[in-house]
Amino acid sequence: MSGAALELLVREGCHLCDDFLLEFSLDQPALLPRLAVRDVDADVALATEFGLRVPVLRVGGQVACEGRYDRAEIAAVLRL
Repeated sequence: MSGAALELLVREGCHLCDDFLLEFSLDQPALLPRLAVRDVDADVALATEFGLRVPVLRVGGQVACEGRYDRAEIAAVLRL
């Protein structure tokens, strides 16, 4: 899945989302250009599906981790 699309679902004003993005950017800087950050509140379908469950990192459309940055989970999904 190393070439799969990366999507981080966030909510404006969410400190957990800010922390996740910061940790991701420090730990995986080479992947930042591939990371699409999307506000769940800007999309009714995402807001309905995820509600308050943010941050969520999806890889190839599948949830890789949520709530907190987990390097081991992300590495396993991306096969880093």
